[in-house]
Order: sequence, then C-alpha cells, then structure tokens
Amino acid sequence: MSAVRTGRSSRRRPARTTGTLPPEGSGAAMDRGHSLPVRQWPITLVVLVVAAGLAVTWSGHFRYGLLTMGGGFLLGALLRLAVPEVGLLAVRSRFTDVPVLLFFGAVIILLALMAQPDPWLRLRMLEDIGKLIGRRH
Repeated sequence: MSAVRTGRSSRRRPARTTGTLPPEGSGAAMDRGHSLPVRQWPITLVVLVVAAGLAVTWSGHFRYGLLTMGGGFLLGALLRLAVPEVGLLAVRSRFTDVPVLLFFGAVIILLALMAQPDPWLRLRMLEDIGKLIGRRH
C-alpha cells in the first residue's frame, strides 16, 4: 500500500529542530587558538568565584562563603551586560540573563546578611513574616 498525501501535516516531530537560534553573545570570548577554559573565560571566572565561595562555606565561614557566591552571580550579570561575546554564560537573551543573575545574586547576598545567629542586616518586614509563618495554631 502506498501512502496518499492529503495535504495534512504529520503529527510526528521533525527529526531535527529548525528555526532555533543561539542567544546573542553566545560566541566564544576568544578564538580557537586558546584552550577551552580560556576561550570561555567569562563562565570559567564565574564558576571559579562560586567554587571559592563554596570552599569558604565548607571551611566553616558560611556567611562569607555565601557573600562570595552571591558576588559570583553579580559578576556573571555584569559580564553578561558588558562583554559582547560571553560564550556559555549566555543562556537566553541578554534581556533575560542579566535580571535573572542579578536576582539570584541579590537574594543570596540578602539571605546571607540576614542569616541567624547575629544577622548583619535586620529587615523588620521580613522578621514579621517569619514570625507569622512560625506561629502554631
């Protein structure tokens, strides 16, 4: 039996995706003459800063470690905003990547500053929310 074309499209997914473009700025920061970590220096730098923050946290200084990790995210946002080609640091559009990195960096830093015991920053509104959530009925 031969298949008869009726003009309808097939319900099968195409074998290859077409029409999807990489985000702007996703080209490597350096040419292929350099090794991969050097070529992808923006993401390498961000990962190294976050890894340093993890090491500091692991050594027992959680607040400094979290501040370093939050700073790594803020560094990623700055690089994504300022450097034209950031390689693997570009996930979506610059319009999306920068606010997401800023948000996560700011939240990590805010939570590190407010962490108990002896918070370095007290926000009355957030303390009241914590008391409200912690109430037992």
